[in-house]
Amino acid sequence: MIIKENNEVLIYTDGACDPNPGKGGWGAIILEDGKEKILKGSEAETTNNRMELTAALRAIQAIKEKKKITIYTDSRYLQQGIEEWMPNWIARNWKRKGGVLANKDLWQALSAEITHRTIEWKWVRGHAGNRCNERVDRIARDAGRNGK
Repeated sequence: MIIKENNEVLIYTDGACDPNPGKGGWGAIILEDGKEKILKGSEAETTNNRMELTAALRAIQAIKEKKKITIYTDSRYLQQGIEEWMPNWIARNWKRKGGVLANKDLWQALSAEITHRTIEWKWVRGHAGNRCNERVDRIARDAGRNGK
């Protein structure tokens, strides 16, 4: 496991929902200042996408200092939403080109959190052997199953 220097934080996030929609969980592994912190939570009725967004949001909110953050996610929805789609949603007053924006509340909260931060978003292939990604997947699934 890589632990970065004091000026950078690494975060691995994941969301899970079984069935989708249904009972879901989210997890985050935060590697900061040589330490590891685990965050997790669940919702009784949700979607996988909501859990992916919630994991990233809660992890970012947990970083109190304005350090450089690198977030690893296996969710194209999250990564592309932040890096590609969000500017257009903002320009359209939080609407998609085709109408209503799903998960608008979480996208708006993420937008507010990332505005004054330096965050690099990195996509990793899920279930492909990345140790931290596999681990955060288990954390999210367990949170969803156990309601914690």
